[in-house]
Amino acid sequence: MMNVKRLNRIFLLGFLLFSISLIAQSDKQKKLEAQRQQILREMKQFKALLFDKEKEEKSEITLIEDLNYRISKRENLIRITNQQANLLTREINANENEIASLKHQLKELKDDYAAMVVKSYKSKSEQSRVMFLLSSSNFKQAYKRLQYIRQYTKYQKEQGEAIKAKTKELETLNTQLSKQKEDKQKLIEDNRIAKRQLEKERKEREVLMTSIKADMSKFAAQIKKKKQEADRLDREINRLIREAIAASNRKAGKKTSTGKFVLTPEAKRLASNFEANKGKLGWPVSRGVIKGKFGKRRSLTDASVTNNYKSIQIATETNAEVRAVFRGEVSEILIVKNGNPAVLIRHGNYLTIYMNLSKVYVKKGDKISTGQVIGQVFTNKIRGETLLGFRINKNSQVLNPESWLVKN
Repeated sequence: MMNVKRLNRIFLLGFLLFSISLIAQSDKQKKLEAQRQQILREMKQFKALLFDKEKEEKSEITLIEDLNYRISKRENLIRITNQQANLLTREINANENEIASLKHQLKELKDDYAAMVVKSYKSKSEQSRVMFLLSSSNFKQAYKRLQYIRQYTKYQKEQGEAIKAKTKELETLNTQLSKQKEDKQKLIEDNRIAKRQLEKERKEREVLMTSIKADMSKFAAQIKKKKQEADRLDREINRLIREAIAASNRKAGKKTSTGKFVLTPEAKRLASNFEANKGKLGWPVSRGVIKGKFGKRRSLTDASVTNNYKSIQIATETNAEVRAVFRGEVSEILIVKNGNPAVLIRHGNYLTIYMNLSKVYVKKGDKISTGQVIGQVFTNKIRGETLLGFRINKNSQVLNPESWLVKN
């Protein structure tokens, strides 16, 4: 007969290890699901912002960019869903093993309990217990026998409670297992749908790329011109930042060539507050998705060419208002020949830059509050898109704006 306390200790240790493993997997599953839902929201927003204009005329370059965005998101969605399904498979296997172990433990407990009940039945009468005590040779032996009777009664109760606990745990695990199998089946079905859609989008891209390659010189010229305009804007912004740093430092009575702002105590506090809000800054538009990523990206027409982008491109709705992501002061309004205005707002030694505006509602030197409307995004009717360029600098250093914005 197995000692119930020993069995419970074994069960407790095994269940503790199982629970720790399950919690770790559950946390990972929650993170994956959060990523999946984030991608689904971005795709839904992208469709609402851009593909409600499908009937409008769009350039082939814009269409291919839109398709690339959707394909990239769809591939990420499939990858994360596969990870979730694989993790669920491991969780299901772990649960099935734990259920098998619990069933074995439950059988041992029941067998042990059945043997104990038979033994108890044979000596259950009060007379038998009294005789058992009276037949003691001395008081010490009687006391020990009394303690034995009490321990045996307690042991019976513990055994019954252990059986109840094991049965309840088994029922809970069976319920979890059923839910996990349903979740896995749904993920598999979602992935089937996503893969079919991905294949459709890839075919659409092939058709468009064939059309582009048929007149490569025309499209290459368009992309080259666009890149030259972006480079020119970047150079102008870099120049303005250098001048702003130099002017600010001269005003503070400092001469420095380090490319960094010399900060007053107030500016230090503002910069510190801005930095503390990394990953929490509101978006510069009320509805938008990041269509153009920060950093190095391959050219659409020539995969051997890589461009290094200093800002992100946020696709938004027509006539979208632009809002300051943090309080500060307008450092400069940039007007580029044959280009659209940009607004630079300083936050201590940080700057946020808002590009491709059609209207500007502020002027140099204005104090700006968080969320204040500073302008309107320009809509390119030829390309059929409304894109806001958004950039963040710390002194002369360019930062990835995406990591500063709150997740949509």
